[in-house]
Amino acid sequence: MLLVSPACRGVYLQTIDPNPVDFSARGSYASCFQIPPSVSQRECLMRLGTVFCFNQKHREQTSFKKRHVSTQNVDLPPILPKNKKKPYPIPFKQIQEEARKDKKLAQMGIEKQLDPPKNGLLVPNLIPVAYQVIDNWKLLIKGLAQLLHVVPVFACSECGAVHVSNAGHNIRDCNGPTNSQRRGSHSWVKGTINDVLILVESYHMYDPFGRRIKHETRFDYERIPALVELCIQAGVEIPEYPCRRRTQPIRMMGKRVIDRGGYLREPDKPQTSSISSPLAELDTLGACERYPPPTPEDIPKIAQETMDAYEKVRLGVTKLMRKFTVKACGYCSEVHVGPWGHSVKLCGEFKHQWRDGKHGWQDALVDEVFPPNYVWHVRDLKGNPLTGNLRRFYGKAPALVEICMHSGARVPQRYKAMMRLDIIVPDSQEADMVA
Repeated sequence: MLLVSPACRGVYLQTIDPNPVDFSARGSYASCFQIPPSVSQRECLMRLGTVFCFNQKHREQTSFKKRHVSTQNVDLPPILPKNKKKPYPIPFKQIQEEARKDKKLAQMGIEKQLDPPKNGLLVPNLIPVAYQVIDNWKLLIKGLAQLLHVVPVFACSECGAVHVSNAGHNIRDCNGPTNSQRRGSHSWVKGTINDVLILVESYHMYDPFGRRIKHETRFDYERIPALVELCIQAGVEIPEYPCRRRTQPIRMMGKRVIDRGGYLREPDKPQTSSISSPLAELDTLGACERYPPPTPEDIPKIAQETMDAYEKVRLGVTKLMRKFTVKACGYCSEVHVGPWGHSVKLCGEFKHQWRDGKHGWQDALVDEVFPPNYVWHVRDLKGNPLTGNLRRFYGKAPALVEICMHSGARVPQRYKAMMRLDIIVPDSQEADMVA
């Protein structure tokens, strides 16, 4: 019986007696087992049926940079259940720990240290980012409105499903109010720009640190896209939507604001026509009528510009949300841009009766402010409709990315894994034989 020493240094064999045999000396090696000198040490060990490691020293753990390997395929975005609250972006224990620290400082009479923009002041480095987001948002609306004249888009009239193809798919995943009567089949109609770009609106506030919006005063505030409201609070000047610019920071002790510089009345807005107003470029209403269809030669260029604008808008919103506070309801799709949420009682989702219709505010994610709106990826617009029994072979992509791809734009690398471009979709009869 042969055993390998766990030390694996100066390797030796241990027999039953046990007497260690040093393999460093050829003589002792050959004399113990009567192996001819012509047989090599490697060949001898292979005959014994055992693999040994000679003079292998213990390797110290050295720090190395892990190479990023892109995954071949990734899972499709999960659909959160409506009978549960959304998970917290920040761990709840961390939120409780920070609240205890603020409460302890307030009991000691120490003010809370706030950095811009938490103290009401602007961040100079983020003002160009906000203007870049607004400019790319205008370009995004213009380019998408032009591409919708070329690429067919269908939307379900019962739910929020969108499909980019010459005809709707046959996947029965409709969750509308009358889906049981149609056995889950979608009721397809012609899609619009609002079906592709999901506009999440929020209340515009002249002073985000001022009085909270109450349920009785909710009609005194206008609703604009949350993306535009975020850029306004970050430093973008729009005459129709003024915002208070502080020169002195606010002071807080715990959760209480002890100095906000008083309350100021919102100035009167200039009267401008809806057609010539610059706000028309920020709104998707009637965008397809404002912009004519493009020529066939300009379609790939417009598609690539629209794709780049989409990526820049998403990147800019991500940078702004790292500094500016945006709140989202943990039960519904309501979003509020500001240090704390409003008090409007319009939440009708899970257990809203227990909360008297109030929203359950928590920190918002980028996908809640600028939703990607995933759709099924179609490789050929004129091909056969997608079927339900082959859905595990299909991929998904944001609706705007799918439209731009079919118009001639390059697909960004981070969407290729989810679109499952390397998977060959089998026939219906071959699907049963796939493992």
